[in-house]
Amino acid sequence: MNRRLKVFDPLQSPPQSPPELPPDTPREPILTLPGALTAYVLLLAVIHLRVLLPPELENWTIDVFGFIPKRYDSTLLAIDFPGGTGAKVWTFVTYSLLHANLSHLGFNVLWLLPFGSALARRFGAVRFFVFMAVTAAAGALAHLVTHEHAVAPMIGASASVSGTMAAAIRFAFVQGSFLSFSRGDADAAARVPALSLLRALRNPRVLGFLGVWFGVNIIFGVGSIAIGADGASVAWQAHIGGFFAGLVLFSLFDPVPRGAAIAADASSPDASNSG
Repeated sequence: MNRRLKVFDPLQSPPQSPPELPPDTPREPILTLPGALTAYVLLLAVIHLRVLLPPELENWTIDVFGFIPKRYDSTLLAIDFPGGTGAKVWTFVTYSLLHANLSHLGFNVLWLLPFGSALARRFGAVRFFVFMAVTAAAGALAHLVTHEHAVAPMIGASASVSGTMAAAIRFAFVQGSFLSFSRGDADAAARVPALSLLRALRNPRVLGFLGVWFGVNIIFGVGSIAIGADGASVAWQAHIGGFFAGLVLFSLFDPVPRGAAIAADASSPDASNSG
């Protein structure tokens, strides 16, 4: 039996197998929620189910857990509110867990997702929850100072949300973070070294963010623009109180060391490509 050997012409290239394609790299979702933030949002949603209660009970929950400045009035015209002395303590925080309606809740959660995600990853669960409580208390204090004799209860997480936004801008524009021109994965972006408060206040993008944020709050506050179907006015002083607390107290909660070198400024396109 004759065997035929196939001879290749030296001028021709031997047959080649098709090149192997590189494996598809998994794409990171645009927004992934850390466990602490997911738990916080679920807590807000569960508590909001109180709107299903009979009107008398629903109003009772607001009177007991909402923040009422008149509760701290020591004059002869003081009014006894449900909750007694204990409510004078816990309402500094519990008001932030109540919302007037779904649009009120949704508006706060919408702003909390990007900034709260980065902050929860950076702080960890315990620091994050304590931070939310502290900024809520700061917002309540600002509201108390500016509405000393008000009887209407204040509710909503806006002060805490404002605090997360203020804290996040301390590192959000740093090279590699989540609002910089070149960001890494979500965990790495949340743990870049932060700017000091003074450097942050000299950063053009931080200043631009501050200008827009304060402008929006002045428009909603001074202009008496209401959010939600119930037409409740915006407690913009509480927003500012929470924002100021988040901006100033950030370093007390931040576990990420700044390192020997000053954090890179990402207000311009990435310096990492220059050498």
